[in-house]
Amino acid sequence: MAGHSHSHFHSHNHGHPHEQSHHHGETQNREYFNQQASTYDSKHQKTLDQLVEEIRKRVGFIGVDWADEETSDEEGGEKDEKKEKREVRLLDYACGTGLVSRALAPYTTQCVGIDLSENMAATYNARAANQGLTPQEMLAHTGNLCLPESSPSYQSQTGLFSAPDFFNFDIAAICLGFHHFDHPDLAAKRLAERLKPGSGVLMILDFLPHEKMDSSHPASETVIHHGFSQEQIHKIFEQAGVGKDFGFEELAVVFNRATETTPKFKRKIFMARGTRAEFNTINSS
Repeated sequence: MAGHSHSHFHSHNHGHPHEQSHHHGETQNREYFNQQASTYDSKHQKTLDQLVEEIRKRVGFIGVDWADEETSDEEGGEKDEKKEKREVRLLDYACGTGLVSRALAPYTTQCVGIDLSENMAATYNARAANQGLTPQEMLAHTGNLCLPESSPSYQSQTGLFSAPDFFNFDIAAICLGFHHFDHPDLAAKRLAERLKPGSGVLMILDFLPHEKMDSSHPASETVIHHGFSQEQIHKIFEQAGVGKDFGFEELAVVFNRATETTPKFKRKIFMARGTRAEFNTINSS
């Protein structure tokens, strides 16, 4: 959703987080991010570039066995040998225009985006095509993985993403979408289910606790949570089964937003990561 990462910058990158909201909230999120899609990247270019840099600085912290890490100097001459790239698959949820996918593309072999906003998904796909990437390498879909089972759309949305291609990811990420979700704990569980058991990593980038947004801001009605503490996120990861090797860092990016009523509205961003538990321990030697 965003690049949704969208981060909605705040709105969001959209992160689309939005996603979640299933009834009124989901409609608001979708409409808001659909309107933002065409100008999102240009409007937030500086911040998006900073986030890409911060994510790439932390590929070691994220802890995935990446496809092509630039740390092979110690391997001596082996670097010159032509090797098949290790397959590394990313699920970029609430992908927005694809911030996380673009940040991690050098380290992965496939990026799959999902966003509530069809316009965000279309922008994601247009950017990927413009970069010469094939749909097998980078492709976004419109959908919602985080509906409660009681939602009328739950079965149809689940069916859209039931194929094996939508499971066994090495990493699932949500960038600035979490605070738009009605049920962030449910979102974490749903994404955890799509990770490789024992090694798949859930990564969340979102805001640390902050003051409430000015209600006059157009994105204010899409914001469900005003940031998350390390304790809250750790608990969500543990309950979702991705608490192994939990890590939490504050990024060197601050969102500053001045309005007539809130001259200083600053939000700091964190990155959290955790590894999915190994459910089948028979071959865990």
